Amino acid sequence: MRLANSANSTARTRKRSVKAEFVVCSDCEQEMGVEIPRTLAQGPSEFIPEKEILQLASGDAETRVLLMEAFATLGRLDNVTLLMGFHPQYLDSFLKTEHYLMQVDGPLPYCYRHYIAIMAAAQHQCSYLVNLHVNDFLQVGGDPKWLAGLDSAPPKLQTLSQVNKILAHRPWLITKDHIERLLRSEDHGWSLAELIHVLVLLTHYHSLASFTFGCGIISATHSDGGHSPRHPSGPDVTNGNSVDEQPLGHDRIDVTGTTFEVEALLEKMKRLQECRDEEGTSQEEMATRFEREKAESLFVATSDNERWIDTREISRHFEDPSYGYQDFSRHGDQYVPTFRAQDYTWEDHGYSLVNRLYPDVGQLLDEKFQNAYNLTYNTMAMHKNVDTSMLRRAIWNYIHCMFGIRYDDYDYGEINQLLDRNFKVYIKTVVCSPAKTTKGMYDSFWRQFKHSEKIHVNLLLMEARMQAELLYALTAITRHLT
Repeated sequence: MRLANSANSTARTRKRSVKAEFVVCSDCEQEMGVEIPRTLAQGPSEFIPEKEILQLASGDAETRVLLMEAFATLGRLDNVTLLMGFHPQYLDSFLKTEHYLMQVDGPLPYCYRHYIAIMAAAQHQCSYLVNLHVNDFLQVGGDPKWLAGLDSAPPKLQTLSQVNKILAHRPWLITKDHIERLLRSEDHGWSLAELIHVLVLLTHYHSLASFTFGCGIISATHSDGGHSPRHPSGPDVTNGNSVDEQPLGHDRIDVTGTTFEVEALLEKMKRLQECRDEEGTSQEEMATRFEREKAESLFVATSDNERWIDTREISRHFEDPSYGYQDFSRHGDQYVPTFRAQDYTWEDHGYSLVNRLYPDVGQLLDEKFQNAYNLTYNTMAMHKNVDTSMLRRAIWNYIHCMFGIRYDDYDYGEINQLLDRNFKVYIKTVVCSPAKTTKGMYDSFWRQFKHSEKIHVNLLLMEARMQAELLYALTAITRHLT
């Protein structure tokens, strides 16, 4: 089995009554020997037509095994897992990481882990993740009284409130003073190992909220009729009646009126590569282009039409709902210097710090970052044999640019060439204000691309965001240690 088997017995024996949130093929039900609850109404995403979300029966053997293992380990298959199934290599890494963080023996008690996940998801009004972890919190023996609100949780957990909101919305403001207050609290202090676990959980669930909203993932509470077991032989889009059989990842999307979109992007990539080969750019010019891109990101506005979310059951889990995202360059009287990536990198600094204080997590996170960043099928829409590395790096570095992180060896002029305004609006909204993401935003960029490619974009956004948050948090810990 891919997932580690050393989970605490409480987590291992979690009841199978946890609700599944998507439809599974009847063959898999027979293989696993269980009847899996299935959605009676809408599919997993409000952005992607249900018929486009290929089911387990249409996937390859690797995907089938991964999803069956996820169900066996978690007692459910949720919509996040289903959409990530379009990219099984990444899903494998994600499942191993989340399993280790939530179910394998580590610094934090199991109920603390799920409560911290609730706090992090609530900070972005992500009811989908909040509801999942409320159930998990109760399953591992968490005190139901804590769910009345943050004020009812242990004081030690309450001390995380400020770091939670800063990391979620303005991570560049976290300092060693924040870290020291958490470590040195007289009665409710955290150990360094515990704090690393806390920070990884907070950043993981902040970024997973971005993925959830970016893909339009639907909670069980949004499906008419909720969930109910159905017999495998009943009418179902997964038994071959409604879904054309085709390999995973070869989904379809309407390309009407967007004939030249991909060709134009390919031509830009070709010209940029030629410019790279012909002559280099001075460090001074590279720095200027970074500052220009950072300044221009101020004018990329997220939507004003925030979709309605019932936050009454969520706001109790975090403080100061007025505290939200603010552009890096707009920090008033508080000067925050650009974070020069070569001064503190994940590869050279963050990885080793995490691995030293919370063994094996650094390795798991590194594999997850690399899987998202390097993932490619060498395709773009209908084109094959395409080197997409330039485009993937532009997306990743644009996110880090919005967070004030600069790479000296990158020409930020490429971002404006490769990412159009609609795409930038989508990226900024998903990363910085995920609850404002709308179907119109999702539909407005890369209209000729497959849904699986847009899901890959969301994997990049999620992992780039998590790494940016972690870099600031780990830098603060390093400054405390030195």
